[in-house]
Amino acid sequence: MAPETESSADGPAKIRCRIFQPPKSAMQSGRGNTQGWSLEYEVETARRPEPLMGWTASGDTLNQVRLRFASLDEAVAFAKREGFDFSVETPKPYRVRPRSYADNFRYAPVKPAAGDGK
Repeated sequence: MAPETESSADGPAKIRCRIFQPPKSAMQSGRGNTQGWSLEYEVETARRPEPLMGWTASGDTLNQVRLRFASLDEAVAFAKREGFDFSVETPKPYRVRPRSYADNFRYAPVKPAAGDGK
């Protein structure tokens, strides 16, 4: 799906942000902490390595901020109230595949490969 965008023309430089529903962590099997919506600011300045230590640095401190909201409407209302340019990324629908423990031991004959002349 294409992200929805909204902006207003007044003001010198608009802060751009994106509103999305966070995906589940790779370290968990459940879908905990994925029900809310997050607002992240877009990166304004390029990241560069620090000359002394080689760490990645940026002059923009807003990319360290992530705001969490209980609903999409709250996040959009916040972005409009603050005058941000924002885009909304809608998540893909979550599909539950029913599985059974017995499926691990189900017999399935091996199909011959394509082009096998037997």
